[in-house]
Amino acid sequence: MITQDPCGAVVTALSTVRDPELDESIVDLGFVTETTVGGGRAEVRLRLPTYFCAPNFAYLMVADAYDAVMAVEGVDHVSVVLEEHFAAAEINAGVAAGAGFVGSFPGEAVAELHDLRRNFQRKAHTACLERACQRLIKDGWTVEGLSQAHLGDLPDGPERASLLRRRADIGLPVAADSPVFVDEGGEPVPAEQIPFRLRFARTVRVSIEGNAHFCRGLLTTRYPHAAADQRPRHPEQEASA
Repeated sequence: MITQDPCGAVVTALSTVRDPELDESIVDLGFVTETTVGGGRAEVRLRLPTYFCAPNFAYLMVADAYDAVMAVEGVDHVSVVLEEHFAAAEINAGVAAGAGFVGSFPGEAVAELHDLRRNFQRKAHTACLERACQRLIKDGWTVEGLSQAHLGDLPDGPERASLLRRRADIGLPVAADSPVFVDEGGEPVPAEQIPFRLRFARTVRVSIEGNAHFCRGLLTTRYPHAAADQRPRHPEQEASA
């Protein structure tokens, strides 16, 4: 049995599940509508901003929600139900059966979503890298000087914590003596390339945050009461807005 606040434990687990495109928690975005727990069984109900949200993104969120809740102590059966989406039946059944994305859409999907997830994890890292660099610049670092910055130079705070998590997601080193400004392969970026790369990182960050703002608006347009379920953007996002 769950020993403490079972619904709270489930919501905490769901808070780790992120919209892959928006890099925000599905709880913060207001996508979770209901959680019920009892007798070792948990049910989660989800909604999305539109009826036609991309099925690959929707599948990832439902599957990740299933895995996150299944890992909660005392939960031995999980049902995740996506509501009011054109592919809800296929996604709900496929996740429940552990069929994978291809098995959920036989004859349509030709590959699992590992590469898609990886691409968005890299974009999330790029956005967090820009936020971290802006933190260093505020502390007196020059743009070119960022080539000499190490993770240990980042002050404790949301920018540092967020960057470390995203680096871990894509297998980049997180030791204090690791360079801050690295490419996707973990190689340090030369000083002369940093201004261009930093501008590119800013466009990625602005694009992600703009899409998140747009989707939040779509959700509240579709479900006017959803505004009360959404949580403010995290400090690391506000800091660079």
